[in-house]
Amino acid sequence: MDQNKLHRIIDSGVDFNISQIIDKAWELFKARAMFHIGFAFLIGSIQAFFSIYLEDYAFIYSIFIAPPLVAGFYLVGNRMTQGEYFDFQNYFDGFKYILPLIIVNLISSILIVCGLILLIVPGIYLGVGYMFSLLFVLFGGFDFWQAMEFSRRLIHKNWWKFFGFGLVLILLNIGGFLFLIVGLLVSIPVTYLSVYVLFEELTIDAADTIDEGIHPEQQGL
Repeated sequence: MDQNKLHRIIDSGVDFNISQIIDKAWELFKARAMFHIGFAFLIGSIQAFFSIYLEDYAFIYSIFIAPPLVAGFYLVGNRMTQGEYFDFQNYFDGFKYILPLIIVNLISSILIVCGLILLIVPGIYLGVGYMFSLLFVLFGGFDFWQAMEFSRRLIHKNWWKFFGFGLVLILLNIGGFLFLIVGLLVSIPVTYLSVYVLFEELTIDAADTIDEGIHPEQQGL
């Protein structure tokens, strides 16, 4: 990802249509619905297992397992928008980038929690501002601090619009929960696909194509 182009995008400011983003994500969901539902079910099962049987070790899931699993939706979303073939195993490609994903997720989470503890408002600001941190690691090839700062700066000028986008996604998942909980198997994939679609639309001019920015060999894997 070209940093100079990215700086220009940030300096000029960004805008988007929330309903159009979610509509595009919905189309991606429908295209391979059973795959998306199956992976969401797997994530939910792993999380439930830790919550019920390994409650004292739930932090292991949150810190080490959740980030690469979430990244699976982003990487599959990328393959779909680029017209590339993908299979169910591609949802686990996030584990190829596990170290930088863990670092950026851990550091951003610590800062968000600190912000919430101190004055609440800073935590909410950072919670929205770091929305694209994982994506900038995956597709920009940036280290954790660059990824967090590019995400925050991209969102900052139109923060309230992104806040509204986040609220819509929260409401979508509340609706999924109320729909016999099973609705979460639809709302969760649509949520992550929506975040990916928005990221791609806002940053597409920073690169010829959105591509995976970090290769496993860069991590010594």
